[in-house]
Amino acid sequence: MTFAVPGVLSTEQVCRTGEFIASLQTADGAIPWFEDGHVDPWDHIESAMGLTVTGHLVQAAAAYQWLIDTQRPDGSWPMSVRDGVVLDAAADTNQCAYIAVGAWHFYLVTGRIDALTWIWPTVEKALNFVARAQRPDGELAWAAGEDGGFVDGALLTGCSSAWQALRCGELIAHAVGVDRPRWRWSANVLAEAICERPAVFLDKSRFSMDWYYPVLAGALRGPSAVSRLRDSWERYVMAGEGVRCVDDEPWVTAAETVECVVALDAIGESDSALELFADIQSLRDEQTGGYWTGRNVVNDQVWPVEQTSWTAAAMVLAGDALVGATGGASLWRDLGLGPSADRGREAVS
Repeated sequence: MTFAVPGVLSTEQVCRTGEFIASLQTADGAIPWFEDGHVDPWDHIESAMGLTVTGHLVQAAAAYQWLIDTQRPDGSWPMSVRDGVVLDAAADTNQCAYIAVGAWHFYLVTGRIDALTWIWPTVEKALNFVARAQRPDGELAWAAGEDGGFVDGALLTGCSSAWQALRCGELIAHAVGVDRPRWRWSANVLAEAICERPAVFLDKSRFSMDWYYPVLAGALRGPSAVSRLRDSWERYVMAGEGVRCVDDEPWVTAAETVECVVALDAIGESDSALELFADIQSLRDEQTGGYWTGRNVVNDQVWPVEQTSWTAAAMVLAGDALVGATGGASLWRDLGLGPSADRGREAVS
């Protein structure tokens, strides 16, 4: 499968980026950040989704097999692994939840119900682990320590992504013929926390992800989503350059920019989305097909000096969202259900 983003990326360029991601995968199926780098579950899954949308289905399946093989009995994965050695044994709840998004995305692209049946036990254990992290006000503890106990503190970005994962988990459950009302309840109260109780989350508003992620993941929709992105546009976006990682530095990053692209596209702001997508192509390396993680605009210096698997994956996923080349393009608009799907909710003003 191939696609292009007219006027921005050619089919050949998109294919080259898919090849870049595939080149980083190790023999056991893991996809590290870069060669000899570490692996974390979320970015590994994002990279697998990038492989899926660029037609590397065998490699994507190998990436999901790695998750099946390395899942711990409680349903989690360690935060960081290198060459099979655990570097950080704690578990990030959002990172563990993301397998449901990746599995549903693989199904939307391929239509293979057998793939959902194959990965279902792993998804079920992961989301049960995530649901156990829910706090009385609806938010999810952001991590579990090495002793298995959940830490204090919840993150808006992570909870927004986990909300999407819980919804995808519901859809997977339905597709394989079961029901998981506990996940539905968890997703509902989590959406309430995201949209109505912002004070329950740690203040990370310096980071642009906290600005756009409730919209990107779909927990926030309607006029409130449009207002959220428009009202803080100048705070987080450098005109003609991309989206800042943090609001107090002239540092634009590729992944944050294209995630914002997908959020804009999901609420119908397609012109702004395409313009932003074009702006961030300044970080593309034509030789490798990868993308630099970010750039200090004032100094015109790339930083950090690395091209990550997940940055490249986010780029091709955003390109697919813009042009609708695969069934996975609908993931951030309606979870693949169609325009009438009950996804997010309005924030209470």
